[in-house]
Amino acid sequence: MFAGLVTCPVADAINAAMPNPPASPTEVSVGVFVADIIDLDEVNENFQIEMILIAVWHDPRLAFDAEKEGTKEKIFQGPYQFAEVYTGWWPQLLILNEVGRGDYNAVKLTVYPDGMVRYAEQRNVLLETPMSLQDYPFDIQRLRAYIVPFGNRKEEVVLKINDGLRQATDEYVKRHGDVNIAEWDLKHLQMEEGETYYRYFGKKQEISQIKLTIVMQRQSAHVVWDIICPLFILVSMIWSIFWMDIESLADRLNISFIGILTIVAYQFLIIDNMPRISYLTFTDALLLLSFIIMSATIPESLYIHSLVRRGKQTKAQRIDRAARWAFPLFYVIAASINYIAYIYLT
Repeated sequence: MFAGLVTCPVADAINAAMPNPPASPTEVSVGVFVADIIDLDEVNENFQIEMILIAVWHDPRLAFDAEKEGTKEKIFQGPYQFAEVYTGWWPQLLILNEVGRGDYNAVKLTVYPDGMVRYAEQRNVLLETPMSLQDYPFDIQRLRAYIVPFGNRKEEVVLKINDGLRQATDEYVKRHGDVNIAEWDLKHLQMEEGETYYRYFGKKQEISQIKLTIVMQRQSAHVVWDIICPLFILVSMIWSIFWMDIESLADRLNISFIGILTIVAYQFLIIDNMPRISYLTFTDALLLLSFIIMSATIPESLYIHSLVRRGKQTKAQRIDRAARWAFPLFYVIAASINYIAYIYLT
């Protein structure tokens, strides 16, 4: 079993007739320590974390004489002692956007002589949260968890922030550099007090809430080197048609169509790794720009061919020479505007 040892007789101090909060309202100090980010799934817009949740409150009904009891604290640890032995009140902290039940790895409740109670649990949770991917792959995600006291209105229980554990997480991140997940860096945590609402028998009820925000920054190097840089090289290779014989229409068109089909393959690669979002990301816009630039080489080649057929070789060669710098210049300027618009203006 997971049970530990209770340090003193329970029946003398823990009364089964105490199901209600000790005050109206009862203030519960809540702290969260994020031990690890296990997974972050952009396609399904969810993330899995290992967290330690701490709750502290005062219940004078549980106060005891430490000298008489022969102990400075009463400990209930493990699922059995907490669920079966401890019979006092505690806040059931629910994460609203949690998917499934999660895994509870450890639980411990400590009662002190003055009636102060400290509850600690470690759990792995899968949470749903909308993600902002406009800047992909240079995006910063703010993953959120909404914690409420299940079954207690705001006039019964008020959640307050215990900032010590949040700071402990930031210090842990600074000390270790990152968390154990590929592609992402955990930057810091934010906690905000607030409230939310639900309807019970048609009546609107207000509940105290703490919003936890986990700020993650993507390591974009692999996307830049694996997708964006090859994309720029591919587009520049298509411009080789401007140095080809102006009468080689078939060869010029073959190169253009190969480039266009490659861009389509790039788009499928990006789509498979992204959720079905209704907006264009930075990478989507760059792919679209590359597609347009490559497609524009086809009408240019057809126009050059029409000039050759009409005996205007000199004009055709002049247009090809102008295209050698006009296409790259337009592409670089448009790509730079795209980068500035997404990274700095959104």
